[in-house]
Amino acid sequence: MTEEHTDIDLLRQFREESTRHYAFNMLVRKYQQRLYWHIRRIVIDHEDANDIIQNVFIKVWKSLINFREDSQLYTWLYRIATNESLTFLNQKKRRFAIPFSDVEHELSNSLSSDTYFSGEKIQLKLQQAVLKLPTQQRIVFNMKYYDGMKYEEISAILGVSVGGLKASYHHAVKKIEKYLTGN
Repeated sequence: MTEEHTDIDLLRQFREESTRHYAFNMLVRKYQQRLYWHIRRIVIDHEDANDIIQNVFIKVWKSLINFREDSQLYTWLYRIATNESLTFLNQKKRRFAIPFSDVEHELSNSLSSDTYFSGEKIQLKLQQAVLKLPTQQRIVFNMKYYDGMKYEEISAILGVSVGGLKASYHHAVKKIEKYLTGN
């Protein structure tokens, strides 16, 4: 059983040359699973999520020494993960020169055939409904519903007002309800 390190403790240790690698490994252990699932809900595919999480931690390694602590560490990590995921989706859209709605359709198809996805039918249907949402609404919904984040935390990560986030979440929930009930 590993002891849980505070973010402040990890940052302090990271800034010390002698404990930098240890602190980074502890940071990865602390946040890897949460960030992976955050990314996975955005890009759906397991292999893509694995690639992106590696890119996220490479960026974190290169930038952590300059982290100014204007925000909480996990907020900063989620912002990097979200941006990397969106960049990936935009590159995928450009690479194949297809509309984003077709990318979402492809993600939905890969979800239902994904061996790593073991959800029941209702969970699969929920995920397919979430994929039909515009990207911003989908990310807000995922962070609020799955990650249980507060609007203030999401606001710090996405740079969107709390009022805008509440509206996005409300619209997302209504669209998902409509999709699930067929109305």
